[in-house]
Amino acid sequence: MPTPEQTQWVILAGGQASRMGGNDKGLIKLANKPLIQHVIDTLRPQTSHITINANRNHEGYAEFGEVFGDTIKDYPGPLGGMHAALSHIDNDWIGFVPCDSPKLPHDLVARMAKACTEETDIAVAHNGEHIQPVVTLIHRRILPKLEAFLTNGDRKIILLYRQCNMITVDFSDQAEAFVNLNTPEELSQFGVLHESN
Repeated sequence: MPTPEQTQWVILAGGQASRMGGNDKGLIKLANKPLIQHVIDTLRPQTSHITINANRNHEGYAEFGEVFGDTIKDYPGPLGGMHAALSHIDNDWIGFVPCDSPKLPHDLVARMAKACTEETDIAVAHNGEHIQPVVTLIHRRILPKLEAFLTNGDRKIILLYRQCNMITVDFSDQAEAFVNLNTPEELSQFGVLHESN
């Protein structure tokens, strides 16, 4: 079972953001701060190991930490970032969060790490209603399985998870923590709702 200190965390900012008008989601501002800064502000008290997966605007993201891109071209989605991280980072346990979830749990790292056993391949956050497939803690031993999956042309993240020893981690007490902002409308609405915070 990993301790929180034995985990390394990656913010996934490598998507095309087609629903955000193609604008790079992590760099869009909410309450005068880029979305990725909100994520970092939540993660930083929990872990000192944070890197960023991005496929464009590397210079912009480099202001927030070390950046690496996908090694598989054509935007294979979150699995592309996960593949790059598992290939790039020399650590057994690597966690992932999206760049567009500004209210992630303040005990995310500890709770995810505590839930894992030596047999766990993937721990996935669950908000009480649905799993949150991009909020995960993954053991690097799945890398060969992930490579075969992507080589086969598969992209559906949950199909890969079903091939692995997956557990879910209950965050039903913080269900609202997993809101993600995919469109300008969602961003605007969220900003109005939370500008008093």
